[in-house]
Amino acid sequence: MSKNEVNPTISKSTGLPRKRFYRARAHSNPLSDSHFPVSISPSHVDYSLHYPQLFPSAGQADSSKRIQFADVGCGFGGLLISLSTLFPETLMIGMELRDKVTEYVKERISSLRVANPGQYQNVSVVRTNSMKYIPNYFGKGQLSKMFFLFPDPHFKEKNHRRRVISPFLLDEYAYVLEVGGIIYTITDVEELGDWMKSCLENHPMFEALTKKELEADPVVKLLSSATEEGQKVARNGGQTFQAVFRRIVPSDQTS
Repeated sequence: MSKNEVNPTISKSTGLPRKRFYRARAHSNPLSDSHFPVSISPSHVDYSLHYPQLFPSAGQADSSKRIQFADVGCGFGGLLISLSTLFPETLMIGMELRDKVTEYVKERISSLRVANPGQYQNVSVVRTNSMKYIPNYFGKGQLSKMFFLFPDPHFKEKNHRRRVISPFLLDEYAYVLEVGGIIYTITDVEELGDWMKSCLENHPMFEALTKKELEADPVVKLLSSATEEGQKVARNGGQTFQAVFRRIVPSDQTS
């Protein structure tokens, strides 16, 4: 495209990609096979592709500079963008199954980097199926925060196995979370909110944050305001249900 041509996918006023060109189905089947490249292991994640200014040559970051935040099912990236400036020294990544939505987030980050030199270099996105490939991207105790914001409710009981929070998957999340790391969940579906809270309460490696801890955590305030879904719920006067839990060492493993 020449300099004189206008790119219709980019807003003239903001310089950011227009969502209407990247719309996709709201729901995807996470149990179906998709065709996209998957990292063989955490050591094969090429940080230079995600954070080119921080890692100009191919290869993984050293142990002192690894991805610490994962937004699972990141949607259009609203939370990631907010977190990027709130935690400018922390590497973070969004994980999204839908190809068009992933492309939107990539374009959004690229545009923000151009418009704000030096900023948004710590945030990226990857198209992947997090229900299958979390261990391919993160090592043991690597993450300090994981986010599950407005996930697909999968209302039918036969589809509950597709839910991104489950006892089995919590085992994997506990593996990649450091002790003291936090899982943040929010939904506008009460039944799903109860489900996610119950799964976390009944898992031996998680405990709920106290009310005082929730009030002191600046991230909690973003859960309902930073995403497109959260903003839509707020506009419609809807209610949200949060469950925020810390990764702990089970009592039978402490001495």
